Amino acid sequence: MKVLVAEDDATARLFLVSALEGLGHLVTAVPDGREAWGAFQKAPFPVVISDWVMPEIDGPELCRRIREADRTRYTYLILLTSLDDRDHYRQGMQAGADDFLTKPPDLETLQIRLRVAERIVGLQEEVRRLEGLLSICAYCKRIRDERQRWVRVEEYIEGRSDATFTHGICPECRDTIVRPEIDRLKKR
Repeated sequence: MKVLVAEDDATARLFLVSALEGLGHLVTAVPDGREAWGAFQKAPFPVVISDWVMPEIDGPELCRRIREADRTRYTYLILLTSLDDRDHYRQGMQAGADDFLTKPPDLETLQIRLRVAERIVGLQEEVRRLEGLLSICAYCKRIRDERQRWVRVEEYIEGRSDATFTHGICPECRDTIVRPEIDRLKKR
């Protein structure tokens, strides 16, 4: 799994990279929240592990930015902190964090938290895939919407996008359906 690590302490960052790579993850590590935000904007990361206290953009602000970003894929956010009181946990959750690790992180706990992250990200991908499946009538080609109504394909798409439709006849239908029908009507 791809993991983005934002940690301003070089020793802690090296420890995390080594531990995560040892667990088989592909790691991108940066020294602060500003660089983490830049890396995140360039490529999606299923998991982001961020130190809470960093210069320029701290962990909670990075969480807020990631949650506000228009992304179709879910990112699991873990904050690293030595601030272990309820108020800080509440602040982190309000910023969009999914989980917390106390610094320095225990390797076994890190591995467990990453298993949870993999499950959550995997379930989110499954939901996204299932949402992409559309029930379509084999005869009239209407689509069943989220309210279980059967609607025209055009109506379904227009209601969910900026698309508008014009109608025409493709060459294959023209040659195999329309022309034979016109010829049949002419013979009458």
